[in-house]
Amino acid sequence: MIPDDWHLRLFETLTQLPGISAHEMAVREFMKAELGKHADELVYDNLGSIFAVKRCGIEGAPRLMMSGHMDEVGFVVKQITPKGLIKIYPIGRTWEHVLLAQRVKVYAGLTGVAYPGTVASIPPHLLPEESAHSLMPIDRMLVDIGASGRDEVLAAGIRPGDMIVVDGPFVPLFGGRKLLAKAWDNRFGCALAIDVLRSLADEELAVDLYIGATVQEESGLRGARTAAYAIEPDLAFVFESSAANDNQGDEEEFGQQGKGVLMRFLDRTSITHRGLFRWATGLCEAEGIPYQHFMALGGTDSGEIHTSRSGCPAMTIGVPSRYIHTNSSIMDYADYAAARDFALAACRKLDAAAFRDEILAYSR
Repeated sequence: MIPDDWHLRLFETLTQLPGISAHEMAVREFMKAELGKHADELVYDNLGSIFAVKRCGIEGAPRLMMSGHMDEVGFVVKQITPKGLIKIYPIGRTWEHVLLAQRVKVYAGLTGVAYPGTVASIPPHLLPEESAHSLMPIDRMLVDIGASGRDEVLAAGIRPGDMIVVDGPFVPLFGGRKLLAKAWDNRFGCALAIDVLRSLADEELAVDLYIGATVQEESGLRGARTAAYAIEPDLAFVFESSAANDNQGDEEEFGQQGKGVLMRFLDRTSITHRGLFRWATGLCEAEGIPYQHFMALGGTDSGEIHTSRSGCPAMTIGVPSRYIHTNSSIMDYADYAAARDFALAACRKLDAAAFRDEILAYSR
């Protein structure tokens, strides 16, 4: 299974846009343009999350929130050294093992210009023996954009707090069956939101659908908190690219690529509502959608959404992506297609009776 040209263009555009936490502006503008094509209305929170509204016109219909997040992991400029090298501070969880000698782009906040560079590495020839076999901490790493000194960096419009993203081109592998890029966490969720709304454009639903993406997930699920407050959903599905654990060959590990959509029952921030989990997995079985049970050590926006107001049944659905939080993450298109099939089926099958009698019944 391989993506068509429309999906390839969508994936390439979204993964290549820069957008760490609180710097999601370029991603949001693209989401605004695409969601606006098929929305009754666009709504925002005051941090920058964006959602398209598709109303059904049925009084008392459930409000269904479907959400990815726009931000990727990256860095900000911390300080600029006299020699024109840039000290960095991580935004989101990044592993020191994957950083040295990686190419990056530094976005000048004053001009918007992207300056290519690299995470500076010292050749082992110049290191004492004990240091050559040690892992360098991030707070000692520097980004080199080729400047001759601090004044040249400042003249380029770069200041502390400016965004730095890893440089990870979009490359289809094996004809597009697998897709290599930076930022699958979580431009997968952004792509799925656009795709689902587009597919439902001419259909009548029995829910009021709020579908889009939040900000600042990687820095503490902040946009999920404010977006849920603004939307007041009755239930929610969170679209998330999750860590695959299949590249060691152990078929018993969670997150096997090519085996279908991930149905998350537990993570650090939430335990999935049992009524919603049973309904969702039952829908997969009824519709013949391949799915996998999944749990994770991290958390997602569901962690904030499910405790909003008096409680909102929420569940994370996603795809297993290899090497997330690096410049070289890999997604299997078959898993994306399964996630899309589930999201569409959920929108089409959910109504007030199913919400009341099949989902909320587990809470009452």
